[in-house]
Amino acid sequence: MMLPPQPPAWTDEDVESLRPRTLDEFVGQRPAREQLSIALRAARERRETPDHILFSGLPGLGKTSLAQIVARELGATLHTTTGPALERARDLAGILTQLQEGDCLFIDEIHRIPAAVEEYLYPAMEDFAVDLVVDQGPNSRTVKLRLQRFTLLGATTREGLLSAPFRSRFGLPIRLEPYPPEDLAQIIERSARLLKIQIDPDASLEIARRSRCTPRIANRYLRRVRDFAQIKGCPRVDIETARVAFEGLRVDTHGLDELDRSILETLARAGAPVGLKTLSAAVGEEDDTIESLVEPFLLRQGFLDRTPRGRILTPLGYDVLGKRPRPAPSAE
Repeated sequence: MMLPPQPPAWTDEDVESLRPRTLDEFVGQRPAREQLSIALRAARERRETPDHILFSGLPGLGKTSLAQIVARELGATLHTTTGPALERARDLAGILTQLQEGDCLFIDEIHRIPAAVEEYLYPAMEDFAVDLVVDQGPNSRTVKLRLQRFTLLGATTREGLLSAPFRSRFGLPIRLEPYPPEDLAQIIERSARLLKIQIDPDASLEIARRSRCTPRIANRYLRRVRDFAQIKGCPRVDIETARVAFEGLRVDTHGLDELDRSILETLARAGAPVGLKTLSAAVGEEDDTIESLVEPFLLRQGFLDRTPRGRILTPLGYDVLGKRPRPAPSAE
């Protein structure tokens, strides 16, 4: 049985990123961790490369961290690129031909790969081979080039944009879910230890509740609260220090920031369904940012709804703003 290499000692770079290095250090996402643990252990015992893995979920949930952990658990070299960087098939061919036996190739935002490049990946994923075009014009010919066996690790925030043939070639789909406050509080306490921040448990939970169910945001808020505590001369972060810091950050107890409130206020003023482009123009933010980053949280919290005619504010959304819905127009 092949055992994973021992993780190296923490470096300054590790502390700065706060990323977990092993599955045991990774907090939350229990179903995902169990699937990965079984798949990776079985592959090591068979001395094989594991199936290709697709990580999907909202931004900041740990897809990149898990990809790095997979490579580390396998003792493999991790090669990293992004979907937008692979503009042509030749860009991908250069990367694939450099992979060694057992290497991992991580493609972030894999849903943004052009269709031609995606199709070029199919034989590489299934048969570990690619077709190279040699020469040009009438003398051109295709040569099949064998690749070393590798594991493709894909990460996407928009799984629905992947074609069905592409998704089906990933043997292990891993979907990451938003974190409950209790798990986020554990992540915050772990990060605080690494950053040498003294923090009370109730302060950790207060930060977690305002972090939009996302570890990346939780760690960002922890750093900002640390800055506030340092400037105010607080040796320890308690719940009052955290609350005052969030007042300065203009993040309320529901985790809503200025952009969230601007969107909800716009819907409240309209009192009727509002289209995405109209909403984007009203708040001065790109519609893609609203749809992919802001709206999912507001939907999960029940503050707004999507309808065929547009976005509407829910009764809970009105309550958060301290307002009442406009009365329905009279039928007379």
